[in-house]
Amino acid sequence: MLVLTRKVGESLKIGDDVELKILSIDGEQIKLGIEAPRHIAIHRKEVYLAIEQENSAAADTSVDLLDFLKNNGEKS
Repeated sequence: MLVLTRKVGESLKIGDDVELKILSIDGEQIKLGIEAPRHIAIHRKEVYLAIEQENSAAADTSVDLLDFLKNNGEKS
């Protein structure tokens, strides 16, 4: 993991298109400003992990549903 030190008002660049700016620090909370192209999805990590889990569950459900439909179709 790369670790950088920044002050309020300073920023860092990720590639050519993404900029993170430190907007404020209040105790243990840091407010970030993010500028990125619209096609780049940005989520809090806990939200990203929840989306990933939901997508995985949906994919499993789809396979189970397809298997169910396939097996019921063979019985007809």
